[in-house]
Amino acid sequence: MTEPSQMPEPIALGATPAGSWRVSSAAVDLTRPAGPPRVAHVHADTKDLSIDLRRTAMIVIDMQNDFCHADGWLASIGVDVTPARAPIAPLQAFLPRLRVAGIPVIWVNWGARPDRLNLSPALLHVYNGDGRGHGIGDALPKTGAPVLTEGSWGAAIVDELSPDPRDIHVAKHRMSGFWDTPLDSILRNLDVKTLLFGGVNADQCVLHTLADANFLGYDTIMVEDCSATTSPDFCWQATLYNVRQIFGFVARSTAFEF
Repeated sequence: MTEPSQMPEPIALGATPAGSWRVSSAAVDLTRPAGPPRVAHVHADTKDLSIDLRRTAMIVIDMQNDFCHADGWLASIGVDVTPARAPIAPLQAFLPRLRVAGIPVIWVNWGARPDRLNLSPALLHVYNGDGRGHGIGDALPKTGAPVLTEGSWGAAIVDELSPDPRDIHVAKHRMSGFWDTPLDSILRNLDVKTLLFGGVNADQCVLHTLADANFLGYDTIMVEDCSATTSPDFCWQATLYNVRQIFGFVARSTAFEF
């Protein structure tokens, strides 16, 4: 029988410490020690919250050239992108604070296949109703970039929000960042339970991703000043109402104490 001093040192097996086993040739430790919570306080609109920073992540949705740049797709079809740029400054201030606190930042962006094989006609119709416009995958006349296509200029994050090398990137091809993507698996491996949300459009991709997170059992907090929409104001007000009433909480980035 092998003496304790001769037992092989267990090795962490997994992508993250929180999600790893400890394995050796003789044993497997499945316990995944959680460690003590790191509590921070948030003054949300409706209630004061306590969150565990160790189990929290920030999801930033669609802060991309095609939505937020004057040469992008939305601007090319006559949409005023000024509202979509409103979250840039708050995110510039908030994201570094999150990273210092050890909170993962996850960029969830449109990034369709170039051949559009993951897009249904129903989805394509939303953005190109008569088939003669410039919808997802079509090259914009001004830049030549294919709209919201993975790897393209239009799908890239705006320059003002240069990601950190530690950040995580997930490409989506639906309004929800959870549908047919690895987002849920990534969050489970990170041992995350509380999700903060920002980005555009608040009433579309942000809300649908937040709602799916709620359905999957995550705690959800919309960061109001880090979110925006180019839709009419009543859409914005309805989104805030629905998040507060049904899905979770709304708070400003300055309301997070950590």
